[in-house]
Amino acid sequence: MEIPALGSIFLLLLLCLLIVQFVQLRWRKKQFPPGPTPLPVIGCLWQLKFFNVTRDSLTELAKSYGDIFTIWFGSTPVIILDGFQAVKDGLTTHPEDVAGRPVFPFFRALANNKGLLLSTGSTWKHQRKFSLITLKSLGLGKSSLEYQIEEEARRLVEIFRNTQGNPMNPSFALTLAVSNVICAVVFGHRFSTEDKTFHELLEAMESIFKFAGSLGHNIYNVLPWLIRHIPGPHKKALSARDFVCSFIKKEITKHRDAGVLDDPQDFIYSYLVQIQKTKDQPKPAYDESNMIQCIFDLFLGGTETSSTTLCWALLYMVLYPDIQAKVQKEIDAVVAPGQMIRCEDRKNLPYTNAVVHEVQRFSNIIAIGLPRLCVKDTVIREFLIRRGTVLLPSMASALYDPNEWTTPQKFNPGHFLDKDGNFICQEAFIPFSLGQRVCLGDHLAKTELFLFFANLLQAFTFHLAEGTKDVNTEPVLGGTLQPHYFEICAVPR
Repeated sequence: MEIPALGSIFLLLLLCLLIVQFVQLRWRKKQFPPGPTPLPVIGCLWQLKFFNVTRDSLTELAKSYGDIFTIWFGSTPVIILDGFQAVKDGLTTHPEDVAGRPVFPFFRALANNKGLLLSTGSTWKHQRKFSLITLKSLGLGKSSLEYQIEEEARRLVEIFRNTQGNPMNPSFALTLAVSNVICAVVFGHRFSTEDKTFHELLEAMESIFKFAGSLGHNIYNVLPWLIRHIPGPHKKALSARDFVCSFIKKEITKHRDAGVLDDPQDFIYSYLVQIQKTKDQPKPAYDESNMIQCIFDLFLGGTETSSTTLCWALLYMVLYPDIQAKVQKEIDAVVAPGQMIRCEDRKNLPYTNAVVHEVQRFSNIIAIGLPRLCVKDTVIREFLIRRGTVLLPSMASALYDPNEWTTPQKFNPGHFLDKDGNFICQEAFIPFSLGQRVCLGDHLAKTELFLFFANLLQAFTFHLAEGTKDVNTEPVLGGTLQPHYFEICAVPR
């Protein structure tokens, strides 16, 4: 048979396969909420400019298909929840039904269904329950941990004071302060600003977060069998993960060598005690691999999100000096000069508290929430959602929902104040997600953000470095939406 004839047969077979898949997709599409028609192989990726899943692209589709709709990543359907009401209905109507996490290829490579953030099923339930109980016993929500945060705030003010008003990028100082809080809880100690290992840990975390929000991450999930065998940024991210886990293992060894305490003073000691208690069970839920991943998740989540939010907070203060001045005026009226701001001052600083909340809303650093997995058949509004279906909540669409916020596209602390100037927290304020997988460190993050921000504004007036003309307020895409590099001056008041 001639080569051209073979080529024609191949093309005919390929065409037949594409037609069959197209018909199958059309039939499957009827079983899900409405959405754009998927094409063979690529699904609806052409609608999203091939993997460019953003709040704006999803909101545009919602205008055509409703606030609960389906897009297809190849042959995989994903249900999108767009806008506050859709996110709320999707995650809280039957919260236990949508508490799973799809174990995508990169999630598997990163965590292998261990730990807190990327695990699912009984593993997640055991690790979350233990971690919640342990963090509370170690001071979460208590004055002991609040004191630790206040101490880090004091050190942070000193770091800024040492710049003597010269231009600086605040990112590392903020990351150091935030991370040292979770380090004290997890490892039982803090790091100094000169610690080389700590610098390497922060760089490793940055590599992981950068890859998590990149095009490469999405391609890895579609073509893992190919991508894992070739060079690329995924190799750097997984190498960074190995470095962090290696450090955690060394910390665990130090704790184990020191001997398990009757009264554990940090997360590692507490987990070692739990392993000892459950070691004789047929299938113990607590082991070293889960402990390492839980610590990895706490360290990663307890550092990146709050430090990024604080970076946005200082950037907004230099862009809106009138708001900065109003915060300082309120602080000066409530807190005596030279006295550190403490947690109990928050109730007397409603405007400052409102500004902190508006920073979280407006920066929306987690634009698209981590995907959820439907663990059993459930109903969301009029839609039957089958077990195994993936849901993607657009958190930013809730934080920018015009039905919930008077000026969603503007930085406006008034969103969190009533007509008398009292602080109010809106129902649509959901930066920590909703349902059974709500962020387990939300109270810690709220306390950190308020104390670090308020103490810095009490001590300094911030302005852009001399010569800075245009500030790019568009976020840098990644696992979190970070501001572009900028320099500011912290002028002592």
